[in-house]
Amino acid sequence: MSKHPYVPPKVWRNDAASGGQFASINRPIAGPTHDKDLPVGKHPLQLYSLATPNGVKVTILLEELLALGHSGAEYDAWLIRIGDGDQFSSGFVEVNPNSKIPALLDRSAEPPVRVFESGSILLHLAEKFGAFLPKAPAARTETLNWLFWQMGAAPYLGGGFGHFYVYAPDKIEYAINRFT
Repeated sequence: MSKHPYVPPKVWRNDAASGGQFASINRPIAGPTHDKDLPVGKHPLQLYSLATPNGVKVTILLEELLALGHSGAEYDAWLIRIGDGDQFSSGFVEVNPNSKIPALLDRSAEPPVRVFESGSILLHLAEKFGAFLPKAPAARTETLNWLFWQMGAAPYLGGGFGHFYVYAPDKIEYAINRFT
């Protein structure tokens, strides 16, 4: 127990930087911080991401779809440097108002469909191409059980542990033990 325990205020305000290695990639406000259009390539699917665990999920599914012969799954991948604040550009915020990677712009539809959050992108692609998502109700439900588990539980626990164990500027035993 700390000699001076933290007492949360009744109303939280962002008065001080949170510190730590990844303090610049999240912020408690919405909207773009700067104007910058996103690049657009030649394929209908435009993926804006980074090689993080969530970012890689979409790339893996797209490559699996291509390996199965789904030529409509061809995509252009664009690097979003979250450490540099690319996710806060006006172009990126138009695709994902939450400023998180990955984001997909499906230009095969008119108007183009923005898809954000890796689980939503995976579901969109599976339904679009009729692959990796069973039609039989029990099998579909089992697949969705695991999709939602890997969206909510796995990253929350693994990310929480990694953050508090490795990256947090202050080591908090309770937080490390909780996520372990």
